[in-house]
Amino acid sequence: MKRNDRNIRRAKIIKALAHPSRLAIINRLEKGEACVCELQKIVDADISTVSKHLSLMKKTGIVEDRKEGLWVYYRLRVPCVIRFFDCIDAVAENGSDINNQYSTRNIQCQNDEVDVK
Repeated sequence: MKRNDRNIRRAKIIKALAHPSRLAIINRLEKGEACVCELQKIVDADISTVSKHLSLMKKTGIVEDRKEGLWVYYRLRVPCVIRFFDCIDAVAENGSDINNQYSTRNIQCQNDEVDVK
């Protein structure tokens, strides 16, 4: 895969994360799957808006769903996305000092095995 293609994919995923309601949904899904009605209460929005957020995140591979009768349940497809938030929090908390405090020599990343369908 070309580097530019990879960067475009990354940008699409980051864009799909870049909304407070979607972040709230992901924070809830970190605890396990939830029905759309529960996610609607968390973001305090109408069902149409929540469905659009979920559709975008599903399209980019962040979440997946399963249907049970009339109910639709969502879960994180790749739970390691939460570690990405840890990195964002570190940047937000440390600002420009991030490069000094967290050099690449001090950061250890774990490789998660991800079941990609």
